[in-house]
Amino acid sequence: MKPIPPISRREALALAAAGGQELRSKPPELCILPATELARRIRRKHLSAREVLEAHLRQIERVNPKVNAIVTLTAERALEQARRADEAAARGRFLGPLHGLPVAHKDLLDTRGVRTTRGSPIYRDHVPDHDALLVERIRNAGAVMVGKTNTPEFGAGSQTFNPVFGTTLNPWDLTKTCGGSSGGAAVALACGMVPIADGSDTGGSLRNPASFCSVVGFRTSPGRVPRAPTTSAWNVLSVLGPMARTVEDAALLLSAIAGPDPRSPLSIHEPGSIFARPLRRDWKGVRVAWCGQLGGLPFDRRVVTVFQGRRKTFEALGAVVEDAEPDFSGADEAFRVFRALNFHQQYASLLPRHRDQIKQTVIEEIERGARLTGPEIAQAEATRSALFARIGQFMGQYEFFILPTVQVPPFDADQPYVKEIEGTPMRTYIDWMRSCYYVTMTSHPAISVPGGFTPEGLPVGVQIVGRHQDDRGVLELAHAFEEAGGLAKRFPAVALA
Repeated sequence: MKPIPPISRREALALAAAGGQELRSKPPELCILPATELARRIRRKHLSAREVLEAHLRQIERVNPKVNAIVTLTAERALEQARRADEAAARGRFLGPLHGLPVAHKDLLDTRGVRTTRGSPIYRDHVPDHDALLVERIRNAGAVMVGKTNTPEFGAGSQTFNPVFGTTLNPWDLTKTCGGSSGGAAVALACGMVPIADGSDTGGSLRNPASFCSVVGFRTSPGRVPRAPTTSAWNVLSVLGPMARTVEDAALLLSAIAGPDPRSPLSIHEPGSIFARPLRRDWKGVRVAWCGQLGGLPFDRRVVTVFQGRRKTFEALGAVVEDAEPDFSGADEAFRVFRALNFHQQYASLLPRHRDQIKQTVIEEIERGARLTGPEIAQAEATRSALFARIGQFMGQYEFFILPTVQVPPFDADQPYVKEIEGTPMRTYIDWMRSCYYVTMTSHPAISVPGGFTPEGLPVGVQIVGRHQDDRGVLELAHAFEEAGGLAKRFPAVALA
């Protein structure tokens, strides 16, 4: 199948405005508007929550069968939530910053009364009796839940397929993967099925699918978006964060989900409202490190070409862009230790009874976690501490560093993971994601924003990393880059056909 050519927002709006019998299957304008614009129109009572919801439900009905992004649909519940939102608005009361906006939750997040499978046949019919804190905050901010988005089994691997729901396809080329593990969320956004979505990120699960689908995925600082309930309250490897089609939309969602919670010992004690302010800033003289190779990691030449072509965009903002990169010595080994430890902690109890229902890569992670010794874990902690100190010193010279999000463009959807990059073999199913998980090991905030397309029309993301807990600064630079580049205005044709 040939790659599907992109279409601009201007063309899409023209299609939506044209009307006529032949265009009745096209998506309404509401499905391609930014979340911030939808929120403004709802607050001004130019739109109702039900109008917005019904438009997105029609888009889901049209497009989702082609891409398999939303795996559990909650239309009836959503219609009831939208009705209540409109009744509140009629009384002059708006429920929060996300009032009336449709949202889908990653299928790793517990949702009360709604199936949560974690992409595993073990949990095929699992219906939680509680909401995760993130789900609760999004609901309390006025959003309307339309369903759950697909994820690989237990979120393991940056390729979204599982034995419960199958494979989610890349909307820019239906023969390619959308990435993962927040792949369903990225595709739902790219296709206009929802204006905002949530995700999680350990080794790149917000950033990788954002890169592969030309949307925005923000790995927030640990503690920025608290986890509760959880059995790993001190885990800094995995974080929750927003996904959207624009940086402003990601900031809008973050304003609703960030902020401390007494159940989270890592909570950052700043309110989410700090992300609701405009993202404007003067970039003249700001020093930025440009990391083209990242310690000699292999990168597909198409990714390198697109990435290098975006340097001038940052320079045009007034930033001082210099070739430099941090020392990531030991990041690879330490990440693998902590990843295995986390898998063992979360899923080891499933092995005795359900081994035949767990994919091999997850079994291997669990069993490696069981074999870890005290000295190995202690060495990983020491390595992580030394890395954090080196990154802090590096970030004293540069306010941001920038690198490609993923080392490759989207690959075939029937391929579980990348086996080689430019002739360099990948030893394991995660080797090709080092440009993401090296950054994970720093505990610094990082965002993937659309950076362009390969000659085949496949998306490439640009990753911006900020100083410790400077989530707002990352959003500000990403927003400036996005506005200068204009890449947020493109949509895949499958969403508009």
